[in-house]
Amino acid sequence: MFGLEKNDKPPRFEFDLEKDLKKSSSEKKKVLDQIDAQTNALKTTLREGAASENFDKCGVLLQAYGALKRVVERTTRK
Repeated sequence: MFGLEKNDKPPRFEFDLEKDLKKSSSEKKKVLDQIDAQTNALKTTLREGAASENFDKCGVLLQAYGALKRVVERTTRK
C-alpha cells in the first residue's frame, strides 16, 4: 500500500535444455560436438552433390544448425 508493497519480478523462464546446459559444461560440449558433426556431414554432402534434389533443404538445415550453435553459446555465456 502506498508504495510499500514488494515489487519483485517473477523468475525468468528457462527451457529444460537451457537449464541442463547451465548446470554442466560437459553437456554443453556434448551438444556442440553433435552440432559440429551434423554440420560437417551436411557440408560434405553438399560438396559432393549427393543431395542435389534436396539442395535447398540441406542449406536451410545447415543455417538452422548454425543458429542453434549461436543460441547454445549465448545461453551458457551468461
